[in-house]
Amino acid sequence: MEDSEALGFEHMGLDPRLLQAVTDMGWSRPTLIQEKAIPLALEGKDLLARARTGSGKTAAYAIPMLQLLLHRKATGPVVEQAVRGLVLVPTKELARQAQSMIQQLATYCARDVRVANVSAAEDSASQRAMLMEKPDVVVGTPSRILSHLQQDSLKLRDSLELLVVDEADLLFSFGFEEELKSLLCHLPRIYQAFLMSATFNEDVQALKELVLHNPVTLKLQESQLPGPDQLQQFQVVCETEEDKFLLLYALLKLSLIRGKSLLFVNTLERSYRLRLFLEQFSIPTCVLNGELPLRSRCHIISQFNQGFYDCVIATDAEVLGAPVKGKRRGRGPKGDKASDPEAGVARGIDFHHVSAVLNFDLPPTPEAYIHRAGRTARANNPGIVLTFVLPPEQSHLGKIEELLSGENRGPILLPYQFRMEEIEGFRYRCRTYFEDNPRDLQLLRHDLPLHPAVVKPHLGHVPDYLVPPALRGLVRPHKKRKKLSSCRKARRAKSQNPLRSFKHKGKKFRPTAKPS
Repeated sequence: MEDSEALGFEHMGLDPRLLQAVTDMGWSRPTLIQEKAIPLALEGKDLLARARTGSGKTAAYAIPMLQLLLHRKATGPVVEQAVRGLVLVPTKELARQAQSMIQQLATYCARDVRVANVSAAEDSASQRAMLMEKPDVVVGTPSRILSHLQQDSLKLRDSLELLVVDEADLLFSFGFEEELKSLLCHLPRIYQAFLMSATFNEDVQALKELVLHNPVTLKLQESQLPGPDQLQQFQVVCETEEDKFLLLYALLKLSLIRGKSLLFVNTLERSYRLRLFLEQFSIPTCVLNGELPLRSRCHIISQFNQGFYDCVIATDAEVLGAPVKGKRRGRGPKGDKASDPEAGVARGIDFHHVSAVLNFDLPPTPEAYIHRAGRTARANNPGIVLTFVLPPEQSHLGKIEELLSGENRGPILLPYQFRMEEIEGFRYRCRTYFEDNPRDLQLLRHDLPLHPAVVKPHLGHVPDYLVPPALRGLVRPHKKRKKLSSCRKARRAKSQNPLRSFKHKGKKFRPTAKPS
């Protein structure tokens, strides 16, 4: 469709209060998924929509949901206040973001439309009180929604009019199949439903049969990631694991990667190992994964968005061991705290202004690559993705590139032009670190201070003679960060490891873990 024929928000028959909220958010025109989905939703049709991460899927269902609720209250008969909209998401973080988006869009009609988030298990009592007031829209994970339905604190059979399943392709992989089937038994026979997904797979097809009635399928003719003018994608072949650590050290220490970056690894242990390695060279990072409590994860994301950290090391949902279909993760065989099955990083988490995504470990699936890369180049901002690949992994990377290219047979992941011999001078710093400190990883994972046993301050400084001549014009020295107050130090320390001891105003605190 030509720009001149594009359907604007003002042409969709939306309530003026919604249009004002959209204007305040700086949206001059709808995205492709919003342009196609909103009019169909307002006609009362069920929707099965596929659109890439960061394409505006949340607003594509939130705007028609609010419009339908407002129209019903303004023109329909006076009826008892009840829950009429339900939004199901696979993770707690996504629930928070969906709630936040709906509330922003409802800024000028907050008295008429109330939204409740019931995804956090630890707030059950306050959630029951909130549900007694019968909000118009409830957001949550299938397990939490089902729990409230079984406790009769939430009743939907006589009132629900609109069901949204966001990130539908993740729900079954997160082990929510049984909960979802049980949950559907508590819903009325007739309701409007939207399934929103970044990919169409067997799980989405199964959900379609369970939830939708004669849906309109929107499989938009757009690439799953932004084009090369907005998102640049590179690969760099590292001969050994040591080369990967060496290259990452050079990229970050010499500031060859500018702005905020996300580092993705495939296991929890790797995330801590990588953080320890970078910390030894005074490269500040934080680790984000499903082992951390929800509040800590949200606090880390907030600190990253506010600029306290320029680099986050993350493990995504697929490779954190998302449970086998129909099974939920529990405690490990040794009683270790299991990762939160409702926590995910690769999918949907709202990181702001990410300049680069570094796949330190090769994504296990093409879908994982797409969702990692979707954290950058959002909202028309530029971004880059750099994937580290070992020689045995090149065939797997080729399959990922083949999926990304589709009918366009041109190369998608360009070779990253970097001469490893130019940074050989740094190799001695990296080679023996973990060999010399074999216990650092275990020390960090337990209730002990968050620093290696031996930190060598001189390693944080890069002398000029080590910088390759070809890079000297590009290298930008690290800015010295302002010293934090004692209160802020204590908060940061606690967010990095909520169970470690820390000092504040001369007193030593050691939070106690809640019993399982």
